[in-house]
Amino acid sequence: MQGGRAVTQADKQVLDYPIPAPGALEPPAEWEELRQQCPVARGKLPSGDEVSLLTRYDDVKQVLSDSRFGRQLNAPDAARVSDTESGGLFNSDIASAIPQSGDGHQRWRRLVNRWFTAKRMAALRPEIEAMAEQLIDEMVERGQPADLKAGLGFPLPVWVICDMLGVPTADRDRFSRWSDMFLNLTRFTGEEFDTAQREFFTYMAGHVAAKRADPGDDVLSELINATDSEGERMSDDALAATGLGLLIAGHETTANMIGKMVALLLSDRRRWESLLADRSLIRTAVEEVLRFDANSGLGMVRYLHEEAEIGGTALPRGTTVMCSMAAANRDSAAFEGADEMDLGRNPNPHLAFGAGAHSCLGQALARTELQVTLEVLLRKLPSLELAVPVEELRPLEGLVVGGLTEVPVRW
Repeated sequence: MQGGRAVTQADKQVLDYPIPAPGALEPPAEWEELRQQCPVARGKLPSGDEVSLLTRYDDVKQVLSDSRFGRQLNAPDAARVSDTESGGLFNSDIASAIPQSGDGHQRWRRLVNRWFTAKRMAALRPEIEAMAEQLIDEMVERGQPADLKAGLGFPLPVWVICDMLGVPTADRDRFSRWSDMFLNLTRFTGEEFDTAQREFFTYMAGHVAAKRADPGDDVLSELINATDSEGERMSDDALAATGLGLLIAGHETTANMIGKMVALLLSDRRRWESLLADRSLIRTAVEEVLRFDANSGLGMVRYLHEEAEIGGTALPRGTTVMCSMAAANRDSAAFEGADEMDLGRNPNPHLAFGAGAHSCLGQALARTELQVTLEVLLRKLPSLELAVPVEELRPLEGLVVGGLTEVPVRW
């Protein structure tokens, strides 16, 4: 900011990114000013590297849907995301085990997508419901007030993703710890990240070998024997990297979203009461929470393989672009009453899961988990409320994903 106005390219100033917000559930004031006056801003990541920051809905959707904007952040001139020397997971060579663009990426997605069909999600729903009920019962038994994030939000998705990967119950905590470290911005050292990376891939090499010898009813067992349209099977490295991708996409983001969803709905009691009175709103309420979430984390990073024009600004080849989906989802040019939560909003073309060929593979699973969690909470704990004023909720710091440190509740 400069003199109370939005930073423009001509100012030659750079915003620290992520931009601090006034509250854990509130958007940064700069978002609206950037959308209006500087749709392509300059941002500095925790690594110190610069990105071009997009905050308008149309611009973000264009970039996420455009094949010219790739995900090869291991390019020598790509911006490093984490403050570690290597830049962390997003700048590592790990992702190269999975094709990041073109036909190869689409073939990989088609193989994995077989596990995320509507039929599969419907079959998984009773199991997720049973897990949620067990965790809520255990939370109630421990007494109130309770941290809903620790008691429900965090364990539920890791239980689900470990079950899908065929990982034994005893290893859930290890997967949870690895997930945190892989999504590091400033919380862990480069040495801690490297150690977690070695541990994870050593584990997965053994796990894939065990599944090859004794297949089960899980996604890795299915992928080991699946062939793509070219008749090829995944390599062991690709299988391990797929497991990593599913862990990151399927655990941390949903774990934090469960806590934020409940906090947003309880921060204005009328929202919770509306859902108690009409459970048919659960599906649209989940979509609106995803749109309204101002604390969704870093955003999606893209790398320009050729010069392109975005928002009226020419960007050279080699530019790293940061797409703030959370800012785009509050764009009044795309959503009427964008800064108001409408639990019945329909249609709701939010960008919480991205857009185009690289949209979130696990979005059907995330939606199922969020809907089931909300259904079970409304049924079992209708009197649920925040145990602290909303102003006392604290944002999660130091990770790529956004969230709350805890969600204190009582009932």
